Amino acid sequence: MPNTVPESVEGLSANRKTVHVAVGVIVRDGRVLIARRPDKAHQGGLLEFPGGKVEPSETIDEALSRELHEELGVFVEAAEPFMVIDHDYGDKQVRLDVYHVTRWQGEAQGLEGQPLAWKLPVELIGWPFPAANTPILERLLAH
Repeated sequence: MPNTVPESVEGLSANRKTVHVAVGVIVRDGRVLIARRPDKAHQGGLLEFPGGKVEPSETIDEALSRELHEELGVFVEAAEPFMVIDHDYGDKQVRLDVYHVTRWQGEAQGLEGQPLAWKLPVELIGWPFPAANTPILERLLAH
């Protein structure tokens, strides 16, 4: 995994801060793990792939490991780059560094009270995800 935060974010407005997020695509037996975003969060109530903000002092892999442990109680053992997504919501810009988590320890649980589900990618068609997640869904469906 890359060990640094990107220095620039192409294609996004310099007028607003970009939120940098590490995202884990966790697949087990052909099913992908999804969670529901807290109602009070940006894009609240929608579904998402687990992850969270990369802190200034963290590498992307450190943030991914920390977030998945805090949110799900799993320990990431191996992950590989899946894609990078830059998206402007109008009120917020995000950069998603998405990783396919290939090996982990523990059974995923919603430690922050969020509902979790393991779904086949085809089952996710039409489900409510933030717009920035569309490329992830498209790639999962293509495989």
